[in-house]
Amino acid sequence: MKVAIFPGTFDPLTLGHLDLIKRGSVLFDQLAVAVMTNTAKEPLFTVEERVEQVKRATSGFDNVTVITTQGLTVDLMNKIGADYLLRGLRNTNDFQYERDIAAMNQFLDDQVETVFLLADPKYQHLSSSLLKEVARFDGDIDALLPSNISADLAKRMHEREEARISARNQGQATEEK
Repeated sequence: MKVAIFPGTFDPLTLGHLDLIKRGSVLFDQLAVAVMTNTAKEPLFTVEERVEQVKRATSGFDNVTVITTQGLTVDLMNKIGADYLLRGLRNTNDFQYERDIAAMNQFLDDQVETVFLLADPKYQHLSSSLLKEVARFDGDIDALLPSNISADLAKRMHEREEARISARNQGQATEEK
């Protein structure tokens, strides 16, 4: 049985991610989408929210599960019996970054095999960070996200903007005293 893991922060999951999940579900008998924490990033959604978002977006795939854990990806792979690590490549920067991660994973566990899929050209420009930036300024990105996540993102951005305005107004009130 070919078991793979597709790890990422998925903050938020994009149609590019979903395309890789769809393609990976055809290549592997079981595909575990692992919603992970990246200590270098400040997430917009909690891990629990992201897990639920990904579960809803992947509900049509019979051989896809959504999991989460803290720690090293290779440890998670050993825990669930995965031999393959699925990663997507959008550009040469992704390749260099992912090549280094694959080498480190191979060092940590020589049984790990990383499988790279090239991003569909229509999704090569997508990144969660870019989409969050566009959404922050009310750009229309609905066509780049699963519908359930598009609604969640719009709501969260609205909440963040209200919080910024409230904090700014409180700061001005304090200065006036």
